[in-house]
Amino acid sequence: MEKIVEQGILYDFYGALLTGHQQRIYEQAVYENLSLNEIAEQEGISRQAVHDLLQRSTRQMQRYEDKLGMIGRFRRLREDAETLRRLAESDQDAPELRAGAGALAERILRDLE
Repeated sequence: MEKIVEQGILYDFYGALLTGHQQRIYEQAVYENLSLNEIAEQEGISRQAVHDLLQRSTRQMQRYEDKLGMIGRFRRLREDAETLRRLAESDQDAPELRAGAGALAERILRDLE
């Protein structure tokens, strides 16, 4: 299950950089959960061609992530936003709250550079 979630996240961030053919097959495999045989039959290509295309597409999107780091940034920003929400809801006194929020704000700003 975790692999499918990771594939979906990769596609959400970098799927637009794939060709239309790659997108169509990737969506059938990941989002529609079709088997390699079903996709091959629909697309008029071999099962091996579908397998190879999925592997190449995944590697390509992973290389984009390795270079650009957009998913990592997104996860850090979401984590920082959750921490800010917890700080806002906490019973900490004002100086501690300001210090914690300030540190998180600095981390977010660095991530956005």
